[in-house]
Amino acid sequence: MNPLAVGNSQSRQQLRLNWPDGREQLLDHAELRRQCPCSQCRAFRLRGMVPLVDARVRVIELNPQGYGLQLVFSDGHERGIYPWAYLAGLTD
Repeated sequence: MNPLAVGNSQSRQQLRLNWPDGREQLLDHAELRRQCPCSQCRAFRLRGMVPLVDARVRVIELNPQGYGLQLVFSDGHERGIYPWAYLAGLTD
């Protein structure tokens, strides 16, 4: 399921997704960075480590990939592609 609308607020540090079921999901930029699904970040979490992410990190670019979004963060990290289903499952 793809969202109907995607918004990114730099000032609020939130990604906004509006889903077809009427749900609006607000996801914190720093939490999105901590939950990055790239292989490097997943391996880090699987080893029981918690990524250290600056609370001021921002999503500075959204690149649609059809099945999800590639998020580019202000700390330079841009490896993660976040599938729609993965984003929908994150708590807001």
